[in-house]
Amino acid sequence: MPIDLPEPDEAARAHSAELVARIAETIRAEGGAIPFSRYMELALYAPGLGYYSAGAQKFGRAGDFVTAPELGPLFAQCVAEAVAPLLGAMPGAQFLELGGGSGAFAQDALVHLALLDALPARYAILEPSADLRGRQRERLEAMLPAALFERVAWLDGPPQEDWRGVLFANEVLDALPATRFAVRGGALFEEFVARDGGGNFLRVDQPADAFLDAAVRHIERYLGAPLPDGLRSEVLPQLPYWIQAVGGLLREGAMLFADYGQPRRDYYAPERSQGTLRGFYRQRLIEDPFLWTGLADLTASVDFTALAEAGVGAGFELAGYSTQAGFLLGNGLAECFQRLHDLAPDEASRYALSQQAKQLTLPGAMGEAFQVMGFERGVCLGHAFSRGDLRWRL
Repeated sequence: MPIDLPEPDEAARAHSAELVARIAETIRAEGGAIPFSRYMELALYAPGLGYYSAGAQKFGRAGDFVTAPELGPLFAQCVAEAVAPLLGAMPGAQFLELGGGSGAFAQDALVHLALLDALPARYAILEPSADLRGRQRERLEAMLPAALFERVAWLDGPPQEDWRGVLFANEVLDALPATRFAVRGGALFEEFVARDGGGNFLRVDQPADAFLDAAVRHIERYLGAPLPDGLRSEVLPQLPYWIQAVGGLLREGAMLFADYGQPRRDYYAPERSQGTLRGFYRQRLIEDPFLWTGLADLTASVDFTALAEAGVGAGFELAGYSTQAGFLLGNGLAECFQRLHDLAPDEASRYALSQQAKQLTLPGAMGEAFQVMGFERGVCLGHAFSRGDLRWRL
C-alpha cells in the first residue's frame, strides 16, 4: 500500500467490509470464483454498497478524482457549442446525459445552451445511483433558474421509444465492468476472482469461453498478428450491445463520448503488457483492485477503435475522433475563455480560469490522455471535429 495513501475512517472500513462479505458470498454461491468483470460490477454498483451506489464524496478535489466538468464551466460550454447547431435545428429534441456525476456538467451546459438559444425540450440524465441522483437534483434545483430546472428529468433506463437529439457521456465507458484476459503459450484465459485460505481476494485464470475468445481473436485479426505471450489486458465484449441499448432508438441525432483511452494499436502495445486497470482513492492512483473494495474507483481505459466499431455497428456514422484538446479548441474554447475572463471579478478568478484551461488542454494533463469520439445519424456533427480529426489512427 502506498505510504501516502490516507486511511479510511472506521465507518468507511465497516462499509467496505460489508461489501467484501457480499462479494464473498457471491463467490461461494457461484462455485468458488467469479469473472473479474463481475467483481468490478459489484465493487462499483452493488446496491447501497458499491462505489457509485453509496454516499461518499467522489467527484472534485475533495473526492477521489477530478473530471473535466468539475474543473469549471469551460468543458461543458464547449460541448454545448458543438451540439447547439443540432439541437437548434431539431424542435422537441432531447439531450441525454449518461451518468450525471455531481450535476456540474448539466448545470453549465444548460446555462450555455440557453445563451445559444439551443435548449433541448428535455435534458434527461440516466443515473443508476440513487445517491448521485439526489445530489444532482439538489444542486440543479439550487443553481439553475426554475425555467431551466423544469426541463431536467431523471431516467431509470435508456429511452424505450424512438427519440431525436444528442446522447453525451463523459467518463462513463471507463467504468463499464471490464473483462480481464491473459495470453499464455498461445492459449487464452479469463481472469477470475476467488478467495485464499485467509479470506482475501485473489486472481485466478480459467480457460476463456467462446464469447471472450471471439472478442480477442477479432482484436488479433485487426492487428494482423497474435497478441504477445504474457499479455494481460482488458476487453469489453459487451460494448456493441451496450451501445445498442443506450443509443439504438436515437433515430435522428448524435452521440458524443469523452474518456481516457487509446486507439487499439496503442491500447495493446507492448508497454501496456499488464493492461490499463487501476483504481483511484483520494486523488491517488492505486494498483490493487482489492484494496478497500467499494471505497476506491475502479477503471480501465477505452479502446476507441472498439467504440468506433460498436457505434458503426449500431447504425451510426463515425463523425470524428480527436484529442480532448483538439475538440475543445475546435469548439469555441478561446471564445468561452475570453468571455469568462472578462466576467471574472478578480485576479484570483482569472488565474483559476487559466489553470482550468491548461488542465483541460495541456498534453501532460487531460489534453491528450482524454479523447472525444462522435457519431451521427441523419445529422452532421463533423463540424465538431474540424480541428485535429484523428480517425486515421483508428
